[in-house]
Amino acid sequence: MSRTELHIVSPLEKPFWDDNIKKFKPLTRFSLLRGELGSFTVVYAEQDPAEKYSKRTVFIRINGSFPGEIEAARIDDLPVRMPVYKDSFDDGYIRTTPGLYPDLLVPVTDKTQLYVVPGETKALWIDAVPDDDAPAGSYTLNVSLVDRSGAVIASSAVTIEVLPAKIPPRDFTVTEWFYADCLAVRYNVPVFSEEHWRIIGNFIKTAVKNGINMLLTPVFTPPLDTAVGGERPTVQLVDVCKNGGEWSFAYPRFDHWVALADSLGVEKFEISHFFTQWGAKHAPKIIATVDGVEQRVFGWETDSHGEEYAGFLHAFLSDFLPHLEKLGIKDRCVWHVSDEPHFDALDSYRACKETLQSALGPDAYIMDALSNIEFYKTGAVDHPIPGINHIRPFLEAKVPGLWTYYCCSQNVGVTNRFIAGAGSRTRIAGVQFWKYDIKGFLQWGYNFWFNQYSISPVDPFICTDGEYFAPAGDAFSVLPAPDGTAYETLHLRQFTAGLEDLRALRLCESLVGREKTLAALEEVTGEITFTSYPLDPRTLIAARERINALIKEALS
Repeated sequence: MSRTELHIVSPLEKPFWDDNIKKFKPLTRFSLLRGELGSFTVVYAEQDPAEKYSKRTVFIRINGSFPGEIEAARIDDLPVRMPVYKDSFDDGYIRTTPGLYPDLLVPVTDKTQLYVVPGETKALWIDAVPDDDAPAGSYTLNVSLVDRSGAVIASSAVTIEVLPAKIPPRDFTVTEWFYADCLAVRYNVPVFSEEHWRIIGNFIKTAVKNGINMLLTPVFTPPLDTAVGGERPTVQLVDVCKNGGEWSFAYPRFDHWVALADSLGVEKFEISHFFTQWGAKHAPKIIATVDGVEQRVFGWETDSHGEEYAGFLHAFLSDFLPHLEKLGIKDRCVWHVSDEPHFDALDSYRACKETLQSALGPDAYIMDALSNIEFYKTGAVDHPIPGINHIRPFLEAKVPGLWTYYCCSQNVGVTNRFIAGAGSRTRIAGVQFWKYDIKGFLQWGYNFWFNQYSISPVDPFICTDGEYFAPAGDAFSVLPAPDGTAYETLHLRQFTAGLEDLRALRLCESLVGREKTLAALEEVTGEITFTSYPLDPRTLIAARERINALIKEALS
């Protein structure tokens, strides 16, 4: 007789296929605020060593009177050949060798075939989202695996307490750069065709669900991760014409983009960079119809400081800004000069910033990722976004409205979302954002499915590192489902859980004060800094439960 074992465990676990199921500590209860995106993980495995069958087909059943939405997904493995940089990693990674890593979330229903396979641990991800008006109280969910006859072969239960308070609205800005070109290439559809728009909408919807509320908007094709002299597929939203030396502009695609984003809950529009990456030396690729002929009018051949491009920018922005006002979104736009300028590019960056600022006006919110505090101190950039491993001097300088970012370089000591990293290492970001009053977060890859410098596309189901470009998980947080929707990932959802922690901490602070909230938090975690935080998944879950208990106590 086979003996299948099933446990409900922390959503911060990353169950590998060859893990012993007994290593996971069961999660028997936890609490949620009304409207919170809550989750837990289910692990199951065959425990009878005498079993010789190749697999058993099973189905999931979730029973209980939970007042909200319940959804399930299968946690599938992705091939990871580059989990870390081989010469640069720390103890915050679960594994550092190539292999199959749990990350992909594939939705399942009670009709989806699942499998119990001897010698393998399998896992499911369960979402539990209490209704906004859910009655406070405790609710028990029973999660079972049944065979084809409906007989239960394994089961476990978890109690979810719904607290008598709704999670506060999001007041923290997040952008993960959204690549419309990657969607068109992956799905082999014409850019801005009806099908492309449908897919774009699906991927925006998933982004907003996960707290990504600022959208990279390709007014012109973004000059990001592009080889010098190369170009990405054109995804320019603005129609540009030049007749007899005069520029004119039209916005039907841009207006469609804005309307779609608005309908899906996007709060801010991140206008793509007006100068190339790593130095602001050139213009982005810009396509125009010149005297009836479509052609590229600016690009790598364009000197960013030349009069022609400066004149174009002034002509465009003097037309574009009134259009933004007409749409009612001017105050919801942020602007970029150039991504990650190095200190030796200071003069070039400063000149480009002055050109852009003079065209936008003094009130435009211009921000860029850069990590050199001396660069900021020159006054060349008003709103820097330092890497999270370089944030301390910016905190000490009390930069107003400070944001932060991470990418592949933030791989030792600090939070990140690499597939190989501990789930708690990803989720802790929300606590850090709250403690240090960070206002926003940027990550460069929501769906970057190209290799380095965008030379060619990659299949993210097979190549999770962009062809040895960056540790797996850095370049994307979603994958392309066959139907044009976005598959979520563990590393995305564990980051989202951190954003939910941030909202809960805001609520607790509003009820009992910041000092008492921080004391309660760090009683469980110890002192939290950007380089010191707990890696044990149980500690962070316990800390959140302590905050929830404080909220409940304050409301009683």
